[in-house]
Amino acid sequence: MRLDIATVCLSGTLDDKLAAAGRAGFHGVEIFENDLVVSPWSPGEIRQRCADLGLSIDLYQPFRDFEAVPPDVFAANLRRAERKFDVMAQLGADTMLVCSSVSPDAVDDDDLAAEQLHELAARAADRGIRIAYEALAWGRFVNTYEHSWRIVRRAGHPVLGLCLDSFHVLSKGSEIGGIKVIPGGKIFFLQLADAPRLRMDVLQWSRHHRLFPGHGDFDLSAFLGAVAATGYAGPLSLEVFNDVFRQSDPARTAVDAMRSLLVLQEETARRGTAEMRVADLPVVPAPDGYAFVELTAPDPAGVLASMGFVYTGQHDSRPAQLWHQGDARIVVRPGTDVRIDALGVATADPLGAAQRAERLLAPRLSDMDYDDPGVRAPDGVGVVFYRPENDWMAEFTPADPALVNTCGITGIDHISLTAPFDDFDQIALFYRAALGLEAEPETEFAAPFGLIRSRSSADRDRRIRIALNVAALRRGDWAPAVAEPQHIAFTSDDVVASAKAMRELGAPLLDIPGNYYDDLLARFDFSAERLKVLREHSVLYDRDEHGEFLHFYTRMLGSRVFFEVVQRIDGYAGYGVANSPVRMAAHRQFRLTHG
Repeated sequence: MRLDIATVCLSGTLDDKLAAAGRAGFHGVEIFENDLVVSPWSPGEIRQRCADLGLSIDLYQPFRDFEAVPPDVFAANLRRAERKFDVMAQLGADTMLVCSSVSPDAVDDDDLAAEQLHELAARAADRGIRIAYEALAWGRFVNTYEHSWRIVRRAGHPVLGLCLDSFHVLSKGSEIGGIKVIPGGKIFFLQLADAPRLRMDVLQWSRHHRLFPGHGDFDLSAFLGAVAATGYAGPLSLEVFNDVFRQSDPARTAVDAMRSLLVLQEETARRGTAEMRVADLPVVPAPDGYAFVELTAPDPAGVLASMGFVYTGQHDSRPAQLWHQGDARIVVRPGTDVRIDALGVATADPLGAAQRAERLLAPRLSDMDYDDPGVRAPDGVGVVFYRPENDWMAEFTPADPALVNTCGITGIDHISLTAPFDDFDQIALFYRAALGLEAEPETEFAAPFGLIRSRSSADRDRRIRIALNVAALRRGDWAPAVAEPQHIAFTSDDVVASAKAMRELGAPLLDIPGNYYDDLLARFDFSAERLKVLREHSVLYDRDEHGEFLHFYTRMLGSRVFFEVVQRIDGYAGYGVANSPVRMAAHRQFRLTHG
């Protein structure tokens, strides 16, 4: 399938947009009229620039308020159309998008609309141009694809067809099954956009809140499958109006856009539309858990040792240490601050997993840093792939053969990362797509300094869990928030025992205020003894329909990283999000009192 992007999706001048689209691997573009009008290049120069970048110009848009108007307005509209045909001839574009009218001059008359569109199509045919008629969701009289199809059929001209836009269809709640009765040859163009489910004016929803596929709530794979069932063979094109994208680096946005289309194709193929399969996108086995998490830190020995980790050894050829407890392995490299630098993921097909991530436009990690294949995620975290049976720990010279589990940590439960608002959706999509994870329900909670959105994903067996957080809105700089915090959550079969053992070793555990436990007693039917134990060891509690969750935290290490120890009882599936504001306030209080 040809993959296109509308220039309106990207920020910058037309040259910025075209260059970004070409570098990201798109085959063609939709030229948005405003981008052409403000460009210093002539249409012929734009055509040549696109050719140099390997891009075709597959659509010129939008042509507005044309049909079902009085004779004098119709005559003026035809003159306007002829001028646009001249521009399209210079651009080398052969399809023009005509939006259903919102003009006060228009009348509710399908026969008149069909007649005038037929005349426009006849003139377009003389110039080798096709007309793709699109029903805007806010069109004055024509605002559903079913209505636009009735008018196109009534007009009955071979160069008049439909443009189907997923936003206009799905925002109206239209039944997509009706798409399948439209002949594929009469669908001239397909535009794709996702969006969150919002209750607001549909025009404002469209102009400000569209997203790339996989970022929102629309069932785009079902929509695309319905279109594919018609025999449609044209481009899959993105048309996304979004306030963030209008101001973001167009190169990064274009990469995210291309990745979203590849993932959408794969999801559509998985649901039975074989022609959407991406031939060179490897399908790899599900991940088999975390091999390790790599930190950079100036001096990790004290904290890790106080949590029961044992120093395993030094890497043979790189400045890296390995710390080990149960199945939890932490690789530490020297650095000026503490941060999560890489995730080691076990998989039966490391090379295929790395190739999949690279096909999803992730840059490859340097061979100087890792012997095994890996990529760099959009947030800068490395992802390195290992076979489960690979004895990569042999690369570290043993310091002590007696590895003991002193504090009850058994493994790694999940990784929690924080993304900038502008990058949140693309980072979440990357981890999900590259690692074969499934999205879990998104949550929001009120934190001390604003609303936090949390989106997690996991493999089916919950061996890899990644929770991604973002501040939904951040204004001003007074709030002493930690910039993009990260944390590693370890598993334990007995969190209270782990907390007690770590305190005895001097671990920097986070103290939780007494008010939390008073509230806990009001919300849950606890025995006095159980509540006393939780309070004494600053262990937090949550419960869902499956089971219980016990967890505690360390204080902040450096400027952004902390650890968590969790115990899941009877299939608890969440992350204790309800307790996050308590943890954030406790971290804040410690910083205030200890500098």
